[in-house]
Amino acid sequence: MNAPTNSRSMTDEMLDELLRLLAVWRVELGLFALPTGLGVWLYVRFGLFFAIAAPVALVTTVLCVGPLRRFLGRLLHRSSVRRHLEAAFHALPGVLSEKRPHIVKITRTTFGDRVELVLWRGTSIDDLVKAEAVLAASLGVRQVRCVANSAKRNLVSLTITRDDPFGVEALRCPLLHMQRTCLWDAVPVGVNEEGEIVTLSLPERNVLLGGEPGAGKSVALSLLVAAAALDPEVDLCLFDGKVVELSAWSACARVFVGHDVQLAITVLEELTVEMDDRYDELLRRGVRKVTRAEGLRLRVVVIDELALYVAGTDKKSAQRFAELLRDLVARGRAAGIIVLAATQKPSTDIVPSTLRDLFGFRWALRCATRDASDTVLGAGWASEGFSASNLNSARRGVGLLLHEGGVPVQLRAFHLNDDDVRALAERARQLRLGK
Repeated sequence: MNAPTNSRSMTDEMLDELLRLLAVWRVELGLFALPTGLGVWLYVRFGLFFAIAAPVALVTTVLCVGPLRRFLGRLLHRSSVRRHLEAAFHALPGVLSEKRPHIVKITRTTFGDRVELVLWRGTSIDDLVKAEAVLAASLGVRQVRCVANSAKRNLVSLTITRDDPFGVEALRCPLLHMQRTCLWDAVPVGVNEEGEIVTLSLPERNVLLGGEPGAGKSVALSLLVAAAALDPEVDLCLFDGKVVELSAWSACARVFVGHDVQLAITVLEELTVEMDDRYDELLRRGVRKVTRAEGLRLRVVVIDELALYVAGTDKKSAQRFAELLRDLVARGRAAGIIVLAATQKPSTDIVPSTLRDLFGFRWALRCATRDASDTVLGAGWASEGFSASNLNSARRGVGLLLHEGGVPVQLRAFHLNDDDVRALAERARQLRLGK
């Protein structure tokens, strides 16, 4: 009595597998069926010669005409990615094997592919994030990363990276070829996983940079300082806890502060007075914020080794500095004051959360732990698949940038060696002297 049931089940399984194979190979089968069907029809209507000549002419035309050949290549590539990805999903253990994500769109990138997915009920981005390493191994690629849509959690962008986008030892900075900049325009800061240049818009923004020693934090900060210095309409105020990191730009700065915390407090107090004066000026003009059209100069406050000033041995001075800086970060944006701050680990015991949380843009270089990464980027990003602890420590300058898009972008910062910094600083100095 059981034999028919088992036979029927086996037949159903074979039919399901056949239908699955037809589905995943549908593009190739369709491309094969088109000239084959044409040949059969011509053979029936006109004979053997036309049955052979017409399909050969069709295939030759497609292969010889550039746009058609490239279209066919894209079509076959997307089909191959879809087939391999569906096979990888099918091989996963657990719920994803039974409720495989629906592939909506496949876009080829410089170093791999970007796939848009829809998750079925009962699955989540967490399931995919946990399976990233398994998917990468199944596909035979360098890396697979999954990012959920911030508005609709069932929509996921899956990035497949085949080639190393950050394999070049040093990415030359575009600022080296620019005679001057305008800080109202976006600043090129690096290259993302798809080989595209990433830019950062600084007006009305404050940037916090963090990462372990040797991750490239100071070089990333120097990019932003260079962009500000090459605009002679920008005033620079530099705070350098190590004295040597920003010293090359001292000739371009209105003020340069080393490890003298009392002097740093005095400078911040002066900046606070200037900020209040600016708001009085904006009130007289009847506008709410500094814009390019207003003609007021931007002020860029750069703080390297922030921990020295806000977590020093003199607790009273450290607290005073933190209070002044918090006020500047909170109220300075509309007044045309931009704060760029860098530290190794902006944890609460070093940088007060009331100050840290005011920075809208975050740039996390390589971090030792997921918690340290979340300290820079903000709580929860590691669980979403964005952790600077996963970055290759051998790739200096690679980090995660949280800026306009609202989702961290993995990039490698442009490189500036000591000679580049000196050349740019001298160019900026000459600009500010009007030469």
